[in-house]
Parts: sequence; structure tokens; C-alpha cells
Amino acid sequence: MRVVYAAAVIAFVAGPAYAQSESIPKYGEAPKAKSPQELAAEKEAEKAYQRSLGNIPEQKPSDPWGIVRSDGAPKTVAKDPAAKRTKAGNTAN
Repeated sequence: MRVVYAAAVIAFVAGPAYAQSESIPKYGEAPKAKSPQELAAEKEAEKAYQRSLGNIPEQKPSDPWGIVRSDGAPKTVAKDPAAKRTKAGNTAN
């Protein structure tokens, strides 16, 4: 019975591993030539993609910080001449 279980485990592990190694092209390997039907299907898919891009409406530029940022220039604060005083009350040290 152990032999049957061991064979089943090996089959479950080896099956997916074997299936993966079949379709992966190796580095430097030339790509397979496409049939005329595959080329026509690829060309039609590209045309359909371009048509679908044309159906997307133009969007205005998005500004996520627009509500936080003001439209005008920043306001300057009027300088208070009394604010420049030193501790002693005069400007010379």
C-alpha cells in the first residue's frame, strides 16, 4: 500500500513540473514563427485596442490639492514696526 501512495505522490509532483518545462522558452532561443491566422488575429486585436482607446473621453487635468491650495498669490503680512524690538527696548546692542 505504501508503494501506491508513493507512486501517487510522485505523479502529483512530477506532472505540474513537467508541464511547466514544456512552454518556457530558453534564453537566446528564437521565437516560434506565427501562422498567418495568428498574425491576423494579433493585428485585429491591436486595431480593437486602438479603437477602444478612442472611446475614452478626454479628462481635465486633476489637481488633488486644489481645494487646499488657493488660486491667487500668497498674501503678504504687513510688518509691525513694534515687533522688532529687543528685550531692552532699543535696536542697538
